[in-house]
Amino acid sequence: MANSAWLGPPDEDTEDATRVTTILLLHERGRPWASSQFNADISRPAWSAFRQPMPLHEPGRLQIAAVASEPAVDLMLRRTSRPCTSQCAVFAGSHHLRWQSETGVRAAGRWRFHGREVEIDAVGYHERVRGRWGWPELDEWVFGFANDLSSEGDRPPTYAGVFTFIKPQWPADATTASFMLWKDGVMRRHFPRRRVTFAVRGELAREHVTLTPPLAGLFGVRPMAPVPKRLMISARMADDWAVLEFEAEACARVVIPSETSLPAFSVHEVVGDCVLAGSLDGERFEIQTRGIVEFSGGARHD
Repeated sequence: MANSAWLGPPDEDTEDATRVTTILLLHERGRPWASSQFNADISRPAWSAFRQPMPLHEPGRLQIAAVASEPAVDLMLRRTSRPCTSQCAVFAGSHHLRWQSETGVRAAGRWRFHGREVEIDAVGYHERVRGRWGWPELDEWVFGFANDLSSEGDRPPTYAGVFTFIKPQWPADATTASFMLWKDGVMRRHFPRRRVTFAVRGELAREHVTLTPPLAGLFGVRPMAPVPKRLMISARMADDWAVLEFEAEACARVVIPSETSLPAFSVHEVVGDCVLAGSLDGERFEIQTRGIVEFSGGARHD
């Protein structure tokens, strides 16, 4: 997982560019997450299906490396699918965000972590989030995705799913959710908030949680909130339906300083096995795959 964030406009009184933070996290089954600090080097311009539109199947290079040289990635990325429509949320006065998702991004290249290099050929996900918001006001969200990993070459995943749930502190009606379903690289169904339900069960054992980035312990953070062991998201509209069952395996707790409150904000990146099943246009499907779920929250004004 990699995140690059542009934090506010450039300072008009100086030549300083917009503040940018970049963090890279890598995971290998049976081992803790590896993480850079928030100052990872990233190739410019950064690969993006949105900011720099890339034609389908045309490769583009993305390099990210911690200042300490690892973890690091050197990847050629190719789009195989089309993005969803943009989604918007307005909350807490003037706070707002807008996000757009794209499944089926193929990545081929090298990972460097835990003192070695690994050749990879993977299917991932890309999203862009824009807007103006603060951590306490946003309060919490749950997000996740799953791709069918059986496709080869430039073929998009036969099925892919993305879900979102945000719960700002106020107003009450700002809570929103969605479940999006892709087939053969095209988003075919967008289940809106009132057609989506969430359920969790159990807690992930804390020994499976890695505190990141490496300097996060200096913030004196509060004990982490429980991370659900199992998560189920279901959606139905007319005769179409989809269910994503996710079982957590390992978590990276990413600690982020809050702009407007003392408590830090936590983003829990959780990897695990999942099952995506449903019915689309009368055709039943079920895939077993790997997925990533993001649980976020923790900052408060009090």
